[in-house]
Amino acid sequence: MSRFKKGFLFFLIIVFIWTGLPVKASAELRIASYSAIIMDQKTGRVFYEKNAHTPRKIASITKIMTAIIAIESGKMDELVTVTSRAVNTEGSSIYLKPGEKIKLEHLVYGLMLRSGNDAAVAIAEHVGGSLEGFVYLMNEKAAQLGMVNTNFTNPHGLDDSEDHYSTAYDMAILTRYAMQNETFRKISGTRVHHAPNPDSQWDRKWSNKHRLVRGMYKYTTGGKTGYTKLAKRSLVTTAKKNGMELIAVTLNSETTNDWNEHIQMFEHVFSNYQYERVLKEGPIDVINEEIYKNRAYLPHDYHYPITSDEKDLFKVHYRIEKPKKSWTRHPEQIPEVIGKAEIYFDEELVDVIPVYFKYEGEKKKSFFEYVREMFGAIIGVKIDD
Repeated sequence: MSRFKKGFLFFLIIVFIWTGLPVKASAELRIASYSAIIMDQKTGRVFYEKNAHTPRKIASITKIMTAIIAIESGKMDELVTVTSRAVNTEGSSIYLKPGEKIKLEHLVYGLMLRSGNDAAVAIAEHVGGSLEGFVYLMNEKAAQLGMVNTNFTNPHGLDDSEDHYSTAYDMAILTRYAMQNETFRKISGTRVHHAPNPDSQWDRKWSNKHRLVRGMYKYTTGGKTGYTKLAKRSLVTTAKKNGMELIAVTLNSETTNDWNEHIQMFEHVFSNYQYERVLKEGPIDVINEEIYKNRAYLPHDYHYPITSDEKDLFKVHYRIEKPKKSWTRHPEQIPEVIGKAEIYFDEELVDVIPVYFKYEGEKKKSFFEYVREMFGAIIGVKIDD
C-alpha cells in the first residue's frame, strides 16, 4: 500500500473515531454573549453555561423580580395611584399620567410586555410602600431563592448604581421560581394586552417586545428583554417542547444575535436530551429491614433529563430510619415518612425524595382519645376530631 493510501486510510479512521465520540454542549454551541445559561425548569439541571456565575449589570430583566413580588403581594386587583416620581422615570415607558388610577394587574402587564420603567416605580411604591421599601423586598426574595451573587437597588434595572447586578445563573433560578406561578406564566407569555386609557375612549394596546414570544420561535412560552448602554443586551426566554420546559438567559450581548443564541440553546437541548425515569413510584425492593418490606414506598416517579450516553451515571442512596423494637408489636407507631432517597447524577446530589411507610391496619387510639370519647358519650355530645 502506498504512503498516500496509508495516510488517507489513517485520516478516515481518525474521522470515524472523532464523529463517533459524544460532543459536549460547550463544543457544539457558539455563544457570543458574555454570560449564558440554559436550565431545565423541572429539575434545575444546567445543560450549558458560560460565565454564568459572574456578576453583571442586567438591565430590564430585573423586572422579573418586580413582577413576581407584585403578583405574590395579593394586590393585583387594587387600584394604584400613579405618582409624579413614577411618571418622570427615564427610559422605556407605558406613558402613565400623574394621579392616574390603574389596576396593579395592568401595571404588571405593562412592566413585562413593554418594559415600562414608570410601571416599575408605580408598582414598587404601591406594593412596597416606597421604592426603597420595595427594593428591600426584592433583596429578601433573592436571598430566599439562593441568588447569592445578586443585589438590587431599583425595580427597573436602569444604570443608576454600581451595586445593581446579578448573574445568568441567578436569573435562571429566579425565572424557574417565577414560572411556577400561573399568573406570572400567563403574563410572561402574553403577546398583546389591552389596558384602560384615561385620556381616550380607546384602550391602550401593549405588544410584547420579546421577538421569540411574538412568534419567532414557536416553542416559546415567555420571557423578558433588557437593554442599557452599560449592561448592553440582556435576555430571558422560556420554551416548552414534548413536555420539557427550558430557561435560557444571556447577559452583556453586543448584538441582536441573542435571539438566535437562545434558539440555538433550546434546539440543542430539545434534540439531545430527554427525560429518563430514575425511580419508579411504589414499593422499594432494596430496603432490607423486615418491618419495612413491601411497605416502604416512593410517592411518585422521578425523571431527569439526560442524553443517551448518560444512563449509567445515576446512583441512589437510601437513608432509612432505624426501626424501634416496639414497632414490631405496634406498627401503628411507625412514622409516615421513614427516610429519604438521595439521587446522584455523575457523583453530584441532584434531588432528595421522601420515603413513606404504608400502614394498612387501623390506628390504635391513645388513652387520652378513649377518655375523650367516653366523656363525650357521658354528656351526650359528639366530639369531632
